[in-house]
Amino acid sequence: MHRRRRTALVLSAAIAAVAPLLTACGNDAHPGAAAVVGGQRITVAQLQSRVDEVRRAQRAVVPDDTQYQQVIAQTGTLARDTLHQMVLDQVLDRAAQDAGITVTRREVQQMRSSLEQQAGGVKALQTAWLQQYGVPPQRLDDNLRLQLEAQKLAAKLHTDTSRPAFWKALSTASGELHVDLNPRYGTWDVQKSSRVDATTPWVREVSTPGTQQMA
Repeated sequence: MHRRRRTALVLSAAIAAVAPLLTACGNDAHPGAAAVVGGQRITVAQLQSRVDEVRRAQRAVVPDDTQYQQVIAQTGTLARDTLHQMVLDQVLDRAAQDAGITVTRREVQQMRSSLEQQAGGVKALQTAWLQQYGVPPQRLDDNLRLQLEAQKLAAKLHTDTSRPAFWKALSTASGELHVDLNPRYGTWDVQKSSRVDATTPWVREVSTPGTQQMA
């Protein structure tokens, strides 16, 4: 896995990408599902909802139409990257569970309070997380919980989140969950716990706001 993807997990449990959605038509092994993880479906509607959360949050902090268009133009794979992170979140949860790791709400709030002080307040932290990591305000606590899980897992393995031992634990969890992606979003590499793009002629990128839809 590219080092950027590995180290980004500690900074954010959501990949820092804001991009056009995908529309596609094809034969799905799991109709209506973007992915199946541990026998549970991540539906296309759920993925769309998560993408919309990021878009609404962006629009709130970038009210200027021209600047907002630039934000969209500068990125290209929000739906796929969002799905990648939704799957990786579950993989990390499973790896933490296997290791007997838990994170309390108090720990999350302590981490958040510390970060808010560093950032200069609640709004400043929310804006920073959105702009740098693509995490909308309502997902911030979930994001921090996953960071803590990753840190605790790495500590228990006597390593850090960029080292092979950490990613081997995620690979094991990926195998246990039998991750299956809808082909329009690529495939899941169990060894690297990462989504891999696939060349799919029926996939079409949509970059114009207002026409974002997943078929």
